Parts: sequence; structure tokens; C-alpha cells
Amino acid sequence: MDIFVIQGGRRLDGTVRVSGAKNAVLPLMAASILADGPIEIAGTPRLRDISTLGKLLAHMGASVETVGDGGDGREAVRIDPSGIRNPEAPYDLVKTMRASVLVLGPLVARHGRARISLPGGCAIGARPIDQHLKGLSLLGAKASLSEGYVEIEASRLSGAVVYFDMKTVTGTENLMMAATLAKGTTVLKNAAQEPEVCCLAGALRSMGADIEGEGSDEIVVRGVPALRGVRHEVIPDRIEASTLLLAGAITGGDVTVSGAVPSAMDAVLQKLAESGAEISTVPGGVRVRREGPIRSVNVETSPYPGFPTDVQAQFMAYMCLGDGFSIVRETIFENRFMHVAELRRMGARIDVSGNTAAVKGVSALSGAPLMATDLRASASLVLAGLAAPGTTEVLRIYHLDRGYESLENKLSSLGACISRVKE
Repeated sequence: MDIFVIQGGRRLDGTVRVSGAKNAVLPLMAASILADGPIEIAGTPRLRDISTLGKLLAHMGASVETVGDGGDGREAVRIDPSGIRNPEAPYDLVKTMRASVLVLGPLVARHGRARISLPGGCAIGARPIDQHLKGLSLLGAKASLSEGYVEIEASRLSGAVVYFDMKTVTGTENLMMAATLAKGTTVLKNAAQEPEVCCLAGALRSMGADIEGEGSDEIVVRGVPALRGVRHEVIPDRIEASTLLLAGAITGGDVTVSGAVPSAMDAVLQKLAESGAEISTVPGGVRVRREGPIRSVNVETSPYPGFPTDVQAQFMAYMCLGDGFSIVRETIFENRFMHVAELRRMGARIDVSGNTAAVKGVSALSGAPLMATDLRASASLVLAGLAAPGTTEVLRIYHLDRGYESLENKLSSLGACISRVKE
């Protein structure tokens, strides 16, 4: 099993390129099920979750291959769905990945049925799929649960008005995909507004779908008879970009993240600026510099365009070195403070009450052996290790490999002393 070994206390400096967004690639891969021809997703990062979904599509009968991408060093994934004959997602392929549920809507819309094992993923909360099933039922599908599997059937879906009881990114994406081949018009109300949802809508539109309203809380989808294959460029990963900018800020460095889209990161950039970091938009990216102390600021997570829950753990690590008190409130997932105990091992002063953490900044953290518990917690421990004098070992980095492509190489290119070794 691999671990990260970090010699902390080094200032990061330089330019690093952000990868394509995992949370945009996964729904695009699922959308391939809807197409009459091959789908090519350009700018796809090498990540465990993407590999897992590729194996799932191949299990169903699709052809999945990695191809070159114009000589710029990035990859593309090409999926030919014409061979899909087995609309089932077994437990052993979906148990580690929440996003596997995204094949549900496309399978029902294109093949009339689906049998999907209830999904797994990081242990940060229940994340039920009731909104997915409610929406598909309104579109005319019949759903049942049996032996840990969701079974859905529909001869053809019909348009309907679906009001989500809560913001749900995968729920919005699943229903949007299902509605593309439904008869009539579907209106998704209280829809998620994330950039990844907009990326999927753009790809579906290129495939021939009739969609409008993405980026707002109401999306309208008018069903069409068929969708075609397409090549689509994935958007940059705003969560990875935020993590890399925080790596620069927590070490008092000067880091430019090439490819980062500032408009997709407004909430994070605002909080970084409030903390005393200097944020500037540069051609093709975002730059962060920090020379003075870290000012403690309060953060509350909320659906986009609010502060993302996927950056909460990383920002808390940053606040551990603040000049006062900061309050971090988590409103999305009920179990996303698992990194707190590990940060305390490094000397952080954090008190947790329910969904609120009170962080009293300390002058310095110290290196320590740490245990990662989920994807973003892993990133927060890496950031803390970069800033902490001494040696930090981060175990269970397979969590991190689900969402960050070659993070140790990117940080090393900025001057970090970090290596991946066998435990």
C-alpha cells in the first residue's frame, strides 16, 4: 500500500497545470450510454474512479479505450456504447464509487431497464438516492429494491415536472440524462447549478439533446428520438485547482494554477483573499501569493455557487495556522470532519460541536504519521504536512488517488519535498 512521505516547511513556488474535472468526466462517461455512436472525452485525468466507471461500462458491453489527445500530453477516453447488452452494475464494481449511480438514468432511457447495486464511496455521509428514484418514477419508470439492488423498468419515459427536495448534483445529472430521450418536456426544479452540470448539458446538446437553463435552478429538457456520438472537452477541475492554490497559500508561497477558471471558484478565491492571500487572474489561470500572516476567517459550505464542501477540509487545514479563531460550518454532509482528529495530532486546536468546528490558529504545526479517511480529508492532511516542519506520513492515499492525478508530482514541481513510497 502506498503512502506519502512529506518533509514540510518549504515554500512552494511556480506554475502547475490543473487536470480535467473528475466530477465532470464521470457523468460524461455515463452519458455515452445514450448515444448511437462513440463518445470521446478529451482532457480526462488518470484517476481510480474514472478507471472503475470504465470497467463498469465495459462489463455492460461497451468498448472503452484511452487514446491520445492532440499531442499536448493529455489523454482522452473513447467509449463505443453499441455493444451494451447487459444493463446491470454489480456490487463489486460500484461498491467504492458513489458516481456509479449515474448510469441509472441513461440505461433506463436507452435500454428500458437497469439493475444497479446501491452505490458506495467515501464514508462522509449517507447520500441516499431517493431523489433519483423519485424523479425517474415521475418520468414513468417503475422502481424496486431487492437484495441491495435498485431495479428500474420503463418502456419509454415521459416528460414531467420534477422538484428536487434538496440540491443534488448527481440527481440533477441523472434526471437530465434520462429526460433527453423521454417523450415530451421535462422540467427540473431546484436543480443543481454546478459547473459540472453545465458541462454535461453542453455535451448532451452537442449530441443533439434539447436542453436549456443549466446554471440556473430550473432546467428544461425536451425529449428527442436519438442522440449521436460526439467529442467533448472536459472542464478544468475547480476542486483540484482550489487545493493547489491552498498549497501555495498555506506555505507562504507564490503559485499559479494554469487552466483554472476563476469564475468557477469565486467563493474559494474570496475566502483566500479575506485570509490575506493575494489573488490575481493571469492569462489562462489564477495566481496566489502570501507573504503576511494568515487571517482567520469563517467558512460555511453550501451548494454552488457557495463555498464547496469538497474544499472544506483543505481550508480548515489552512485555518489551523490562522492568527485567531475561525468557524467552519459544514451544511452538506453530516460526517465530514473526520480529518479533525488527524490535524489535532499535528498540534491543531479544533473543537467540534455537531456540524460546526471552531479552529484556534497556532503558530506552527508539526509533522506526524496520519491516516486518511476520505478523498478530501487526504488532501487536507497533505496540505498540513506541506506547512509543518518535520516529517509527515499520510497513509491510505488510495482515497486521494480517486480524485487527484499525480498530486505528488505536481507539488514536487513547485518545490515540495513529497514522495510516494510503499508502506
